Amino acid sequence: MPRVLIVDDDLSTLASLARAFRLSGYEAVVCDNAARAESLVRSERFDVILSDVVMPAKDGLSMLADLRELGVTTPVIMVSGQATVDMAVRATRLGAVDFLEKPISSDKLLLTVQNALKLARLEEENRQLRRRVGKFEIVWRSEAMRRVMAQVDRVAASESRVCVLGETGTGKELVARAIHDRSPRRDRPFVTVNCAAVPADLIESELFGHEKGAFTGAANRHAGKFEQADGGTLFLDEIGDMPLAMQAKLLRVLQDGEVERVGGDRSVVVNTRVVVATHCDLEALVEKGTFRQDLYHRVFVFPVTVPPLRERLEDIPVLVEHFATQVAEANGWKPKAFRDDALAALAAYPWPGNVRELRNVVERLLLLADADVGSADVQAVLPRGHAHGAGSPEGGHAGTGTLAERVIAFEREVMLAELRRHGYRIAETARALGLERSHLYKKCEQLGIDLKQERRSAEDAAARD
Repeated sequence: MPRVLIVDDDLSTLASLARAFRLSGYEAVVCDNAARAESLVRSERFDVILSDVVMPAKDGLSMLADLRELGVTTPVIMVSGQATVDMAVRATRLGAVDFLEKPISSDKLLLTVQNALKLARLEEENRQLRRRVGKFEIVWRSEAMRRVMAQVDRVAASESRVCVLGETGTGKELVARAIHDRSPRRDRPFVTVNCAAVPADLIESELFGHEKGAFTGAANRHAGKFEQADGGTLFLDEIGDMPLAMQAKLLRVLQDGEVERVGGDRSVVVNTRVVVATHCDLEALVEKGTFRQDLYHRVFVFPVTVPPLRERLEDIPVLVEHFATQVAEANGWKPKAFRDDALAALAAYPWPGNVRELRNVVERLLLLADADVGSADVQAVLPRGHAHGAGSPEGGHAGTGTLAERVIAFEREVMLAELRRHGYRIAETARALGLERSHLYKKCEQLGIDLKQERRSAEDAAARD
């Protein structure tokens, strides 16, 4: 039921308007002065505000100006028995959605309110759409991500099954959504299921649906995710965590293109493209016997590997800018810039949580920084043990050159410092930096670090001492 706040100093007007709105299915709240109305708007939710202009103590236009200053977006309709063109123009400039002259017929007033509510709904849908577009946008500058997006474009037009690989937080769901959005199925649903988050005894019902009375609590027929995604794409995240018994049933659906609801006695044909993702090594799970080999061959048709953030440091500046804009708009905050030394400090961190962790850090920085974000702000929010390492700008090693060159220099310093600190023991250094051993070797090669030479130089220096 829509809630309307009616503000007027004439009690008989309040009574008649409230009666008209209540008879038309609205919840009407009345108030006889602007100050009280502002207090109500601060503490309660209203769908529309209808206010007189001329009132003692504080007029309706002053109230409207104060509400807009407070950030209240509720549509406001102004009415007056002493209307002038100047008054109407001022009301419009302050953000009133309409201006009506008394006396007003009930039909006209109700139609105006209905139009205001429709406009408010459209504006909210547009805001949600803008947030959705920003939320699901893939941002990159690096060559590594260019290769990933080239693979996405290549496979999207096909019906091939895709397995998106990558560490937690790298953006595997965004890649899956990009495949869907670039495919002929783009106008059909994109449905997601996190296999690790659904209890084992509920995942069959979640995927395939159930009939009424199939089990305790099944009060109605429920269409599963395969049916919900019919004609579109079903994204099965963390498929490596799916129970073995469920894997066999999923395999049958992928083979036959039919699902059978729990408690049902007939099959339902579905035309659903399946994209899966995992942070696990599926081949290793097959060898251990926790993932079916036949299912592996069904889903592992076209693998797309999303690189961890530490292997795409060139993307950090554009990701930071994207997240900073996104977070500021979502919260109504004033935008803040990230200085070069802040970006260099961010690039020197290994990002075990990848892009998801970076977004959280950006939001934390926007909350805490008093002005533009600098290296000191970054060091204050990063985990201890990383913020003040040898590669931090506070250590006096910011260097000169382009941002990319400084980022590489910082990375090299951090890497060398950790190698020295752990006596060039690869396993311990990799663990400290949140890297796999193979990634550590690869990163050293990229940064021009000769591990044998560095170890030999350290041993020679120790011998001389």
